[in-house]
Amino acid sequence: MSNIAIVILTDTEGSEGLGRVVNALTAAKEFKEGGDHVKVAFTGAGTKWVGELTKPEHKLHSVFNELKDQITGACSFCAGAFGVDDSVQSAGVNLLEEYGTNMSFRQLIQDGYHVLTF
Repeated sequence: MSNIAIVILTDTEGSEGLGRVVNALTAAKEFKEGGDHVKVAFTGAGTKWVGELTKPEHKLHSVFNELKDQITGACSFCAGAFGVDDSVQSAGVNLLEEYGTNMSFRQLIQDGYHVLTF
């Protein structure tokens, strides 16, 4: 059993961003189904994905819901910087403030997580 942290940094703009978030959520689902400990976090422009993925019409909405228990949160500073802090909170996703107002990559490493970024 592994500890895996999947961090989504990619923007919602363009097909590359969609491809990255598809790969991130697919990897999270695979690790979850394999019995691993999985954390999914959103930071940078990736915080914009939370509001998008909560929309029932989004093609990844069902996968996002399947992974709800693995979603640890979104960087508070980044969500504010990109103007999505309200949509993150409306989605029931925690705002992470582990290093000042930012999420902490170091804490993930200290907790024994392998960090994959998308």
